[in-house]
Amino acid sequence: MTVVTIVGGGFAGVEAAWACAQRGVRVRLYEMRPTKTTPAHKTDLLSELVCSNSFKSQEPGSPAGQLKAEMKALGSLVIPTGELHAVPGGAALAVDRDKYASAVTAAIEGHPLIEVVREEFTPKMAEALLKDGETLVIATGPLTSEPLAQWLAEKSGREHLYFYDAVSPTVEASTINRDVVFAQSRYDKGEGDDYLNCPFDKDQYDRFVEALVGAERAPLHDFEKPKYFESCTPIEEIATKGHDSLRFGNFKPVGLTDPRTGKRAYAVVQLRPENREKTLYSLVACQNRLKWGVQKDVLHMVPGLESAEFVRLGVIHRNTYIESPKVLTPWLEFQTVPELFVAGQLTGVEGYVESAAMGIYVGVTAARRSHGLGPVVPPRACAYGSLVSHVQDDTPREFAPMNINWGLFPDPPDAPRKKDDRRQKKLDAARAAFAEWQAALNAQAAAR
Repeated sequence: MTVVTIVGGGFAGVEAAWACAQRGVRVRLYEMRPTKTTPAHKTDLLSELVCSNSFKSQEPGSPAGQLKAEMKALGSLVIPTGELHAVPGGAALAVDRDKYASAVTAAIEGHPLIEVVREEFTPKMAEALLKDGETLVIATGPLTSEPLAQWLAEKSGREHLYFYDAVSPTVEASTINRDVVFAQSRYDKGEGDDYLNCPFDKDQYDRFVEALVGAERAPLHDFEKPKYFESCTPIEEIATKGHDSLRFGNFKPVGLTDPRTGKRAYAVVQLRPENREKTLYSLVACQNRLKWGVQKDVLHMVPGLESAEFVRLGVIHRNTYIESPKVLTPWLEFQTVPELFVAGQLTGVEGYVESAAMGIYVGVTAARRSHGLGPVVPPRACAYGSLVSHVQDDTPREFAPMNINWGLFPDPPDAPRKKDDRRQKKLDAARAAFAEWQAALNAQAAAR
């Protein structure tokens, strides 16, 4: 009988294992804890929560709510278990850490088709499995062991595996004030709308820098000692070196003319498209280590972003993920290494729920392959399709992990101008697209 080997007992690993086993495929799940631990884990439980205990919004009309609904329809283990052990969390699904992880561990260890192996999985073991043509899923997350991370680097090409994350904030395009922000590339090179520009006058710049320098920084874990390269130094660190250091560096206005004044602005924050549809824009060279609450306050001081909705805030932290658009297929298999799959945060998604979702997706695909069926890629409009589109989008940019958000969902034709109406249309399209995908999956499985 075919055995699918899955490495990593976190959110993605347990969901991949459960998806395979529930579809009649035998699984061998490797988890190195407690034989070898990580700086972030405290127990040997599977799917341990290492940061927040929140699984994001439960609201059916939110991006996270839609993703959860799709996961549950595919047979998720994580989401129903979280709901069973929920604690008060407002609109969010918050869970009791120990009860949740204990329940997941019991379910995985008690499944007749899942064997849990408590030892470190090595590159030598990986090579042996792939040589024999067996399916291997790597779902080890941001704290992948050093030997396995180096092996992944070799398989992906070292320039396509990141060990440290310096991410700029990202805004939903429809919330940018276009009366202030203007489209222009420096010296008019490239297409006219390649970049959007947020122009500061002197007073606005002075107030922004003062707030930036005084803002509270997020603490780092012991294993996250900053290793800043010149290109990813936090903007607050640059600003402390001199009041004008940003406007002569990251925020330099040269080659740009503000159409409202006909002159060059005092300083400029540039915005770059994050996807083909240009529904998301990142703030160029604005990576920072500010606490999220104060970070929003400071960034709302950027002209044109006063009411912007940030779908991702700036972070600088220890992480491991693959540059998926250049390395993985749409079903998250290595383009150059047949039978080697990646799941979870390694793919370029971020968050418990998103990582678990990618685990289910890979598990479903691996199970289908074991039954002689090919992959079925989710439609672009559903939550799964939006995440897969993100990790496949080869738009020139600094590829970085992202949570599910409204900006990842495509704008429907003739999208209404009113935000709530536009988002309802996105949600309706997502539900219809997911139903079509699920029907296609079920039809092929029934015909087997």
